[in-house]
Amino acid sequence: YGASRIGVFLGTSTAGILEIEQAWRRRGADGSLPSDFDYAGTQSTFSIADLVMAVLGVSGPALVVSAACASTTKVFATAARMIETGLCDAAVVGGSDSLCLTTLYGFNALQLLGAGPCRPFDAAREGLSLGEAAGFALLERADRATDLLVLGVGESSDAHHMSAPHPDGAGAALSMARALAAAGLRPDQIDYINLHGTATRIGDAAEDQAVVSLFGDGTPCSSTKGHTGHTLGASGIIEAVISALAIREAIIPGSPHTEGRDPDMRCRYVTVPQPVRIDRVLSNSFGFGGSNASLILGRAP
Repeated sequence: YGASRIGVFLGTSTAGILEIEQAWRRRGADGSLPSDFDYAGTQSTFSIADLVMAVLGVSGPALVVSAACASTTKVFATAARMIETGLCDAAVVGGSDSLCLTTLYGFNALQLLGAGPCRPFDAAREGLSLGEAAGFALLERADRATDLLVLGVGESSDAHHMSAPHPDGAGAALSMARALAAAGLRPDQIDYINLHGTATRIGDAAEDQAVVSLFGDGTPCSSTKGHTGHTLGASGIIEAVISALAIREAIIPGSPHTEGRDPDMRCRYVTVPQPVRIDRVLSNSFGFGGSNASLILGRAP
């Protein structure tokens, strides 16, 4: 395609904020930050795109989305729009999030952290387990597809609360409905749903309501955060990769630390991996402030 025709659209929630935490501890008597602190290469959210562009030698349009835990799902929609409007022919999408004390103390203050591994949809779930991760994918025009297709992306922003989701899952349901509409699919044409499923009491219950309102109780679902922890802004791309592997390997992922399903949950939650052909997967990512995104991947004809 040429370097100028390849876009870079990435997501993160905190970038390298640990670096400023460490620099703050070393500030001078006058409050100045140490001279070796590199804002542009660490704390700036664009630092990840700057690095990827330099490593790959590409110079197309580039931006970084910071929309909490929906960040690296939203970039699929950004890339699709950029390709559709002719601003680029291919795009590197994905992103990263690393651990920092701001995140750890913040979630602890909100009483959202569990004492052990993430147990989504478990009756005894206590909260999320933080992780860090990075992931990337290459998107091309649909006429070049030989493996998997991005069938549709849905986005919504319910702005119900600064940190809590709408209790009825209204924003989540709208995000999924818009993804289905963009893909031209009915709910019964989705073979598996990779849930956002962070193992918080309110979050899992709201997502369950949203899923059941659209899909009923027949579509297999699971949250893979029992394997990875909640990787925040990177969770969307990590779960997009897992969804792609589910299609390629013909398997519904399980939920390793979910032992006793919450009886109040009505969706068809899968705890043990199931070998079955999968043609279309919907993957959910929901973030603070009601920033929601749903991605549908499908097997190429």
